[in-house]
Amino acid sequence: MKQFDVIVVGGGHAGCEAAAAAARVGAHTALVTLSAEAIGRLSCNPAIGGIGKGHLVREIDALDGLMGRVADAAGIQFRLLNRSRGPAVRGPRAQVDRAQYRAAMQSALAEISVEIVEGEIVDLVVERDVTAGVVLGNGQRLRAAAVVLTTGTFLGGVIHLGDRRWQAGRMGEAAATALAGRLKERVALRRLKTGTPPRLAASSLRLRDLPAQPGDEAPVLFSALSTSAPLPQVACAITQTTPETHRIIVDALHRSAMYAGHITGVGPRYCPSIEDKVVRFAGRDHHQVFLEPEGLDSDLIYPNGISNSLPEEVQLALVRSMPGCEAAKIVQPGYAIEYDCVDPRCLDPTLEMRTIPGLFLAGQINGTTGYEEAGAQGLLAGLNAARRAGGGGGITFARDESYLGVMVDDLTQNGADEPYRMFTSRAEHRLLLRADNAGERLTARGDALGLIGPARATHHRAWQQRKAEAVARLGAIRVTPNDVVAHGVTMNQDGRRRSGHELLAHDGAGWPLVDALDPGLAGLPADLREHLLAEALYRPFAERHAAEEAETAAADALALPAALVDAAIPGLSAELGEKLAMRRPATLGEARKISGMTPAGLALIAAHVRRLASQESRAA
Repeated sequence: MKQFDVIVVGGGHAGCEAAAAAARVGAHTALVTLSAEAIGRLSCNPAIGGIGKGHLVREIDALDGLMGRVADAAGIQFRLLNRSRGPAVRGPRAQVDRAQYRAAMQSALAEISVEIVEGEIVDLVVERDVTAGVVLGNGQRLRAAAVVLTTGTFLGGVIHLGDRRWQAGRMGEAAATALAGRLKERVALRRLKTGTPPRLAASSLRLRDLPAQPGDEAPVLFSALSTSAPLPQVACAITQTTPETHRIIVDALHRSAMYAGHITGVGPRYCPSIEDKVVRFAGRDHHQVFLEPEGLDSDLIYPNGISNSLPEEVQLALVRSMPGCEAAKIVQPGYAIEYDCVDPRCLDPTLEMRTIPGLFLAGQINGTTGYEEAGAQGLLAGLNAARRAGGGGGITFARDESYLGVMVDDLTQNGADEPYRMFTSRAEHRLLLRADNAGERLTARGDALGLIGPARATHHRAWQQRKAEAVARLGAIRVTPNDVVAHGVTMNQDGRRRSGHELLAHDGAGWPLVDALDPGLAGLPADLREHLLAEALYRPFAERHAAEEAETAAADALALPAALVDAAIPGLSAELGEKLAMRRPATLGEARKISGMTPAGLALIAAHVRRLASQESRAA
């Protein structure tokens, strides 16, 4: 029986990051997958990053993960989203070449010496209620001190296409049905769903006749270690649905797997199918569709915006009703897929299952959607699995430290009633959790945990030195959006009014003005200059946050007497009273973490504790 420290199940984004993280901290790691050739495959859209998601990729990179470097190596169009807004909510995004991304990910795993095992996991080895390994479909057992499950849409996966449905993990690949059955014996599973649009033949489309969406002239990369985008850059084309498209969809709704009642799983609210859009926004006569190339040497186009589960002939009709697509050929139809997942409230913040020690979960099995959410969870799960195997304690990340911390706290405290997607709006400390300062927030901690390799450690030290020298030379930078607007330049050459944040954006237009306000910035590299400006913009918020945190820490230390949970607290809702009795928190800080707890509820609890203490004091 072969022995490992950590076994990772699944070769998607969560699995790759989990295996890489475990191996980086010294664990003998195996990645078990149905197909070694499919490791790193992009299941849905050929893109990485975006608003909120790009922050997660930067955090993965800051902890020396793989996704950022691999996306930079495979990127064929880079765009910084939300450029006209403040630095805190700008999100790097890249279209990537599918084949190049998969090859780069497999190469990165090979360099870290992760052992790849092909086979289907059909069961867990559990001894004395503790995870001890996995069982393959051929009966072989692999032992390990910790196992990470990253099953994606494969766990109990069922594809829906019109009135047809069959078991599959994604198109053309088998589902993990045996493992789903065994897990159901140990933990409650539920169903979620997602979907994908049809893939079109680029040669059948009139792409040159459609509006183009080019990338940024100066690519904003994901990884601090990347110096350039090595692949040629391409533009996407933009088309839209039409009233005829909507008529076709409405007439065929009864044949949609979702609207015909075949699907019971809940789908992602923020990434709806085209059927959903047409029904929910009945007053709109069109929806934008981005025609995204799948690779430099690929004839496939990903039509972002028309995910659906309609029959194939209906999909062809709706695609051909869009401008530029009149002669379109569908290479692979779109479909919906249902899959099993857990309620993530069964997990510790380390992503270890409370009821099955040694078993860690990451990605869509925890109720999330998206490559970036999966990759970040995978890194945390892999790190903690390796630490458990080595006898170390679990590692967690706080909400004010990272978007990873926000996501894991949201999941483990509140669960996920629908596929969870990261947005900057989920982070109450988003002004401090910027994409530009991910390295400053996380790399030193990652180094202390053993996650950081020599190249990143050297780069981080050099960055810190460059910043220290710039700060010493410049002193305190005082540049705000109001300063810029007050300076008098608020119009584009086309006459469009620009916001102060947009003038400060790294697009060349704002820099001459900023340099006039603080000439010392002119000679700095663009990335350092942008970082220093962002720090200057948000310095007042950082100072206020530090003061609030100190105040909160003092309040959270307030001890809650055992009798408190059995008493009626005036003004506190019955729901919070029940949760208080169930969780029985020892301190106000623990009460703060109760799902649904409000600032008003915390104030009522604190006031009641002080009244009880006062009464006891008088009685004494």
